[in-house]
Amino acid sequence: MKKLVIVFFVVCIAAVMSATAQTAESYFTAGIEKYEKGLYKEALDDYTKAIKLSPQYAAAYNNRGIVKIELSDKQGAIADFTKAIELNPQYFRAYYSRALTKFNMGDNKGAIADYTKAIELNPQFADAYNNRGLSKSALGDNKGAIADFTKAIELNPQLTLTYNNRGLSKSGLRDREGAIADFTKAIELNSQYANAYYNRGTVKIELGDKEGAIADFTKAIELNSQYANAYYNRAAIYYNEGKKSLGCADFQKAKELGLKQATAMIEEFCK
Repeated sequence: MKKLVIVFFVVCIAAVMSATAQTAESYFTAGIEKYEKGLYKEALDDYTKAIKLSPQYAAAYNNRGIVKIELSDKQGAIADFTKAIELNPQYFRAYYSRALTKFNMGDNKGAIADYTKAIELNPQFADAYNNRGLSKSALGDNKGAIADFTKAIELNPQLTLTYNNRGLSKSGLRDREGAIADFTKAIELNSQYANAYYNRGTVKIELGDKEGAIADFTKAIELNSQYANAYYNRAAIYYNEGKKSLGCADFQKAKELGLKQATAMIEEFCK
């Protein structure tokens, strides 16, 4: 039940005045265009040229850092975001970019510090609240995570992923009814959200609503035919309800999709 992270923001800025800076700006603009086309190495080259011509170009460092993420150079990305912050200590998006990178590197405490700074600089930054909540959740602070998810929703009530994230944290605190409400809201906002159906199904199992859980797992599978965990959980319900053939068929499908624990279930219960 992964909590999803909001994407990086590539920064666009207005042109500056000097001839050299105008040339740097042209490379910067070309970098954006190539990034959007998925030409990451070419975008990296353009941002590097922009920086060479204009060494104080904080946005170019930020954007080059984002490209380095795509090229799996996380340490290089951190260095670029840090340089952008040194050049412009008010650059909240650079803090946000660095926080996302730290989160993806498993440095949740460092990520929280950077998200907090981004929020200080821009208190209306809903995505920063959402993502700080993810880091708090990863550290086991579900109460703190819920507070951040709630703030993000207050700022942007259409953040579908945040309702799902808050539902997971509520489930972690055994607030099952609250979790169901959040997963349901996420589904209302996006009826194609397979993870929200799956997550709601797992909570329904805890509440003893087996038919409701089957319905949710079935919907998750309709939306994502590769959803191994949904097959597995539906199989367990079927099997426990005496529907062995249905259960074993789902265990087999989960196995085919690479879920190792399904193999053990088949060997023990489906011979």
